[in-house]
This record gives sequence, C-alpha cells and structure tokens, in this order.
Amino acid sequence: MRDLKQTGFTDRLTAQQEAKKALLARFKPKPAAPDPEFDKLQARRDAEKEALRQQRELEKAEIRRQKAEAEAARLAAEREAQEAVEAEKRAARKERKQLTKEEQKAARDARYAARKARQR
Repeated sequence: MRDLKQTGFTDRLTAQQEAKKALLARFKPKPAAPDPEFDKLQARRDAEKEALRQQRELEKAEIRRQKAEAEAARLAAEREAQEAVEAEKRAARKERKQLTKEEQKAARDARYAARKARQR
C-alpha cells in the first residue's frame, strides 16, 4: 500500500491522539446553567437528613437509658437477694449459738447433778 499523503509515523500518531481527544470531548458533560431551586432543595434535604440523624441519636440514647435502668434494677434485686441470704445465714448461726449455749447449760447441769449424786 502506498502512502499517498506521505505522512510519517509521528504524524499519524499525533493525528490519532487528537482524534481520541476529540472523541472524549464529545462525551464530557456540558456545564449546565445553575438551577435556582437546586440550592433550596439541597438545603431542605440536608435539614431532613440532620433531623433524622438527631432522631436516631435520641432513640439510641433512650434505648441506652432503658438498658441502664434495667441493669440497675437487676443489680438491686441481686443485692437484695444476697442480703436476704446473708440475713438468713446470720439468723441460723445465731440460732445455732443459742442452741449451743442451751446444750452447754444442760451439760453443766448434768455434771453438777452427777457430782451431787457422788457426794451422797
């Protein structure tokens, strides 16, 4: 094939690059005229998003508060149960000590009676 135009490699390469740039330029978005309503709509959307975000934060805070209250109530009930168990143990210990004192008195009386019986 003959090169009728007598172009060199670099000429063809630059022509190809220019054609590619022109093709890409066709697909670039054209700058549009600014819409006066766009800023208002964008501000309204941003305000709605912020309101929703604050609402979600309030709901999460409420849930955390409820969980904290439930945990505090559970701990209080646990503490009361533990105190009741300890009080019951104290009462049983006191009763055992009292019984022991009575047993000691009975043993002492028995020794006294035995000594008296020996003396007679």
